[in-house]
Amino acid sequence: MKTESYAAFSLRLHQRVAAQRVPVGGTIEVTRRCPLACIHCYCNLPIDDQEARRNELTYAEHCRILDEIADAGCMWLLYTGGEILARKDFLDIYTYAKRKGLLITLFTNGTLITPEVADHLVQWRPFSIEITLYGRTRETYERLTGVAGSFDKCMRGIDLLMERGLPLKLKSVAVTGNTHELWEMKRFVEEDLGLEFRFDAMMSPRVDCSLSPLAVRLTPEAVVALDLQDPKRVAEWKRFAARFNGPARVPESCGELYNCGGAVTSFAIDPAGKMSLCSLSQRDTYDLRSGSFREGWERFLLGVRRTKSTRVTKCTACEIRAMCGMCPANGELENGDPESPVDFLCRVAHLRAQTMYLAIPPHGECEYCEGGAGHDGLMQSLASLSNGGARIVRADSERVKLKGGGQC
Repeated sequence: MKTESYAAFSLRLHQRVAAQRVPVGGTIEVTRRCPLACIHCYCNLPIDDQEARRNELTYAEHCRILDEIADAGCMWLLYTGGEILARKDFLDIYTYAKRKGLLITLFTNGTLITPEVADHLVQWRPFSIEITLYGRTRETYERLTGVAGSFDKCMRGIDLLMERGLPLKLKSVAVTGNTHELWEMKRFVEEDLGLEFRFDAMMSPRVDCSLSPLAVRLTPEAVVALDLQDPKRVAEWKRFAARFNGPARVPESCGELYNCGGAVTSFAIDPAGKMSLCSLSQRDTYDLRSGSFREGWERFLLGVRRTKSTRVTKCTACEIRAMCGMCPANGELENGDPESPVDFLCRVAHLRAQTMYLAIPPHGECEYCEGGAGHDGLMQSLASLSNGGARIVRADSERVKLKGGGQC
């Protein structure tokens, strides 16, 4: 019998259904309430926020939406928050979703996992569980979460899931307060626990457009310095670039604004039942409380997906765009304009490409390309990175102060 890897199967299926616009993958934020108070989080609210609780979809509403997304062809579903277990009825919602045959991934901080929760997950096994580890030591972890005792609760949650052999992965967010422990976290997770570990340093503003998380965002130089410290990470970026780098569209054209999988194969639903292209994008939403998933998918999101760009920018024909992750949601949150390039992401992309010896063809008036106003500074940073001199603890605070607080 011929077999293939899960990754190959998933990619092949997504490619086949993209032309038919089948919503095979979805994200549902069941709540934005959380027992932690992480300053870097893009959406968290206090766990006792009563207004947020009142606005959340009911159990019955979740069941109705799950019926509709399963009928529409959804296979993969991510449950996230906030903290998913902040909802007392989350396991009921989750079990209903499992009964629909969905392959479910759970994002959690692990602090509310009890033996009873872990046992339930054994009975109704998820496709994957991902826990975020904010530090290797109690001091660092709790400095980021702002809650005493949260480190021990997280570690207990990890132990409970591992004891039961559940499909667990650990990850971290690299910010100014924990990079000194990042590699020890990686060693601990991979060697001591025998689990998969990854980290991400690409912070975004909050969904209300507050720039507060950017106060702990690393500098572009620090982000790339972390890449360079891990040969496997560099190799992965090179493979990613070989596969995805290339112009999004010809520079003379203002084609479709969106070039991701949003509204093609994927969707997102927030705690109040507002459906959008992705969890970060709050610009165009469809209210599932007053309409059906099918109507939202086939009419509303299709219309959003067909939104045209209004102008050519330096991103339009950039052939290293995959190295930065720039998308309309990033522009929307950081600049108040989905078509406005995010300077932080652009600098990261050019530094990555330079350090990994990737070609950077001209792509318009880009300050980081040769002849641009920021090119000399970029080359100085590149020299520092080459000499191992990048500082990885300084926040990108200057940009935050220049822009001030944002509003959507």
